[in-house]
Amino acid sequence: MTTAPWRDAALPAEARVDDLLARMTLEEKTAQLYGVWVGAATDGDGVAPHQHEMTADYDWDELITHGLGQLTRSFGTAPVDPVLGAQALARAQRRICGAGRFGIPAIAHEECLAGFTAWGATAYPVPLAWGATFDPALIEEMAGRIGRDLASVGVHQGLAPVLDVVRDPRWGRVEETIGEDPYLVGTIGAAYVRGLESAGVVATLKHFAGYAASAGARNLAPVRAGVRELADVTLPPFEFALREGGARSVMAAYTDTDGVPASADPYLLTELLREQWGFTGTVVADYFGVGFLQTLHKVAGSTAGAAHAALAAGVDVELPTVRCYGDPLVEAVRAGEVPESLVDRAAARVLRQKCELGLLDEDWTPEPAGPVDLDSAHNRVLARRTAEESVVLLSNPDGLLPLARDTRIAVVGPRAADALAMLGCYSFPSHVGTHHPGTPVGIEIPTLLESLRAELPDAKITFAEGCDTTNPDTSGFEEAVERAAEADVCVVVLGDRAGLFGRGTSGEGCDAADLRLPGAQAELLDALTATGTPVVLVLLTGRPYALGRWEGRLAAGVQAFFPGEEGGPAVAGVLSGRVNPSGRLPVSVPRSPGGQPWTYLQPPLGLAGTVSNLDPTPLHAFGHGLGYTEFAWEAAGPPASVIGTDDTYDVSVTVRNTGAREGAEVVQLYLHDPVARVTRPDVRLIGYRRLELAPGEARRVTFHFHPDLSAFTDRAGVRIVEPGALELRLGRSSADTVHTAHVTLTGPERHPGPDRRLRCEVTEAQA
Repeated sequence: MTTAPWRDAALPAEARVDDLLARMTLEEKTAQLYGVWVGAATDGDGVAPHQHEMTADYDWDELITHGLGQLTRSFGTAPVDPVLGAQALARAQRRICGAGRFGIPAIAHEECLAGFTAWGATAYPVPLAWGATFDPALIEEMAGRIGRDLASVGVHQGLAPVLDVVRDPRWGRVEETIGEDPYLVGTIGAAYVRGLESAGVVATLKHFAGYAASAGARNLAPVRAGVRELADVTLPPFEFALREGGARSVMAAYTDTDGVPASADPYLLTELLREQWGFTGTVVADYFGVGFLQTLHKVAGSTAGAAHAALAAGVDVELPTVRCYGDPLVEAVRAGEVPESLVDRAAARVLRQKCELGLLDEDWTPEPAGPVDLDSAHNRVLARRTAEESVVLLSNPDGLLPLARDTRIAVVGPRAADALAMLGCYSFPSHVGTHHPGTPVGIEIPTLLESLRAELPDAKITFAEGCDTTNPDTSGFEEAVERAAEADVCVVVLGDRAGLFGRGTSGEGCDAADLRLPGAQAELLDALTATGTPVVLVLLTGRPYALGRWEGRLAAGVQAFFPGEEGGPAVAGVLSGRVNPSGRLPVSVPRSPGGQPWTYLQPPLGLAGTVSNLDPTPLHAFGHGLGYTEFAWEAAGPPASVIGTDDTYDVSVTVRNTGAREGAEVVQLYLHDPVARVTRPDVRLIGYRRLELAPGEARRVTFHFHPDLSAFTDRAGVRIVEPGALELRLGRSSADTVHTAHVTLTGPERHPGPDRRLRCEVTEAQA
C-alpha cells in the first residue's frame, strides 16, 4: 500500500481518492461513513437527545477492522486531563490504523461552541455574546485560538458555529446563536469560521437549516417557516460562512420544514447546498439525526430505510455513533435496496476531506506536536477582552454608573456568587462536569461578587443570595432587603442557570413558556426596588427577558450573555468604570413577557397598531447599547440620489468622541423599503462598523451600498432587486436613526444569483 497512488501526496486529491475507493470493499467504504462515541453513557442523564435509547454496545476491536470515519468527543465526554487525553487519542488512532488494511485514521471531532468543550479548556463567552461585540475581527482571533487548541491535541473538526437566526427568544438554544439578525449572524459567523479554519480545523456549520424557527420555541419541533423566511432570514448566514469563511462541513438540522426532515431533504442538502452554492465538503448528521428519520420523524420504516433516505438526501456521515450506516446499510446495498453509488459518493467526500487533512499521507502521526495548555494566559486575556466588549449597558438614566469607589454596596441575587453563572450549556463544566460531582471545575472562574470586591477594594460590600435561580422559595428575601436598605446602592445579579433538557433555565432543551425571569427572581427585584435604595440590575443570561415591569424603577441595567470564565472581572470592570461598556444588543429586550414569537424583523402588520391591545415594541431595541462617553455624528453626502439597480452608492458619517474618555461607538446601517411586492421588515441591518475613539478623535465611516443588499425573495420564490425608492438609515440601533439617505433605484429589475454581494463594504478614515 505504501507505493499505491492514493499514498502519493504529489497527486491531486481526486486522483488519490478515486484510486483508494476502487480498492475498498463495501464494508470498508461504509466504515468511513460513521463515527464511534467511546465512553458515551447508556444510562443516566445524557448530553444528546435520546442518547440512551439510540446508543448500543459494540465490540471496539471488531468494529475498527474495516476502518473508521470519525471519533466522537474523546475529550468532551468525561473529565480527562488534556495531556493524558491527547495521548489516549493518539493510542486510539494507532489502533485504528493498525486494524484496517489501509491504515487510515479517523477524523476526531469535538464541540467548540464557546471554546473547546474539554476539561481544563478556556470557557469563552457564548455566541450571543459574540454578537453583542459587533466585532468580527475579535471573534476571528478568538476562533483561531480555539482552533489551535483543538489541533494541539489531535482534533481535526469542530462542531461550530451555530448559524441559526433567533426567531423566538423562548427557545432554549438562543444562547448558542449569534442574534436575531441574519446579517449580524452571517458576518460574525463567517469570522469564527475563518479563525477555526486558519488553524487547519474543519468548521461545521449548524444547524442546516431552520432549526431556530421551530413551532412554539420547542426544541426539535417542526418548523413552520415559509419559503421567503427561509430564503431571506434562515439561509444567508450559511452563505456567508461558506463563501467568506470557507467552512468545510455542514451539519443537517434535526427539524422538519413543511413536513420534510432536513436529514432527508435532497433539495436542501444537494440541490441548494452543492449544486447552487458549490459546496464540496462533508455533510454530517446531528447526533442520532439519521436514526431519528425512523424513530421520531417516521419517514423510514427501518434503520436501513433511514440510511437510504439520509444518503440520498446528501448526509455523508452518521454521528455520533454507528446505528444506520453500518451493517443495516451493507445488507441493504447487497440486497439491491440501496444503490452502492450513494455509498461511493459519501465515502469519496469523506476521504477527500481526510486527504486535505493529511490523514492519507504515509508520514502522518497522531502524536501531539508540543506541550498542551488549553487555558493559557493568552487565552484568558482574549476571553477577558471578548467578555468586556460584549457587556451591554442597557440604561443609566441618572449616571449612577460607574459606581463610587468608597461606597456601601449590597450585592444580592442567586447569580452573584456562583461561578457557573458565567457559563453556557456547551461549556465543559455545565455540559459534562455536572454529571461528575466532586470533580474540580478545571479552570478558574471568578464570580461577580469576588470580582467586584477585587475591583473596588475600598467599598464596603455585603452579600445576600435572596433566592434560588428556579426555586419559588422567598424565605431569603428578608435578609436581601435588609442588606439593600443598609447600602448606598444595591447591585442585584439575576439570570439563568445553563443546562440540558430541562435541567437548567437556558440551553438545549431548556425552552421557556414566556420571558419572565425564572423562579422568584422577579419578585426579589420588586422587593429590592421597593426599599428606596438605588438598584443596579445585572443580568447573566442566555436569552433576553422582559424588563418593562421595572421601567423607570432601576438606577441602571447591565446585560451580559454568559460571558465566560473572565466574565466576572469583565462585568465588575463595567460597574467600576475601568471598562467603558461598548456591547450592543444582538437581540431585542422585550417590554412584556408574552406576545412571542418576536424579533425586530417585522413587516408593518407586526408593529404596534390600534387594532390590538398588545404593543410589541421592545423596551430596548436590537443594536441598543450605552457607554460612559458621548459621540457626535455628522452626516456627509447628498440627502437623495438616483442609481441603477447594479450601481453603488456611498453613505458616510463622521463620528467624534466628545467625551472625556476613550470609548467605542457602533455605527449601524439599516435598510427601509417603503414599497415592495411582498411585505418586508420595517428595517433590517445591512452594515455596521465598530469605532474605538480617543477623546476628541473623529473618524469618517463610509458604507458602499450595492442594490444586491436590497434583494428579497418575491412571490415566485425568485430573489429580485426591485427598482424603486429605498431609505438607508444610519443609526445607533434599529430604533435610533441619526441620518437617512434616500436612494432611488432605476433601470431593469435584476435577479442576483448565488454570487450576489452579501456584504456592505465599509471604509474608514481619520477625520
